[in-house]
Amino acid sequence: MSVKMKVEGFREIERALADLPRGTAKSVVRRAMKKELTPIANMANALWPGSDDDVFRISPKVSRSQKGDSKALTGASIVNMFVGANKAPAVGAPHAHLIEFGTGPRSHESGKFVGAVSPQPMLQPAWDAHSLGLLEGLGARIWDEIAKTLARRAKKAAKGK
Repeated sequence: MSVKMKVEGFREIERALADLPRGTAKSVVRRAMKKELTPIANMANALWPGSDDDVFRISPKVSRSQKGDSKALTGASIVNMFVGANKAPAVGAPHAHLIEFGTGPRSHESGKFVGAVSPQPMLQPAWDAHSLGLLEGLGARIWDEIAKTLARRAKKAAKGK
């Protein structure tokens, strides 16, 4: 499936970010991306069966076991954010992918059939519901974060720090 879209204004955003120190620019983009991805994580959590826990979170990193599946680009000026379930059993649901995608028939070595899990998508519907306006909203949020950052920097400079 391919989607064509025309995006305007990101060249100006790139120029405005280039005027900031790299660490500051990356923080601006991270904050904007986190705010823009929050509705996706919230909807996926609302679709999580039988739990009030926030299983799906926004993170700048994926675990080592997930890096091979990730299509994330790397580089000094690249910012990636991921929405997904945390694999750590103490803070997440390590079985979330099994519920999301389902499983085939499972059986023990002895041949005992132990069942199958039907897929119950949570992230895909959340992504589908929010992805169309994501870039436009991200652009507006980045501009907002740039303005706030410049205001903070000007206030700090005025104080003489």
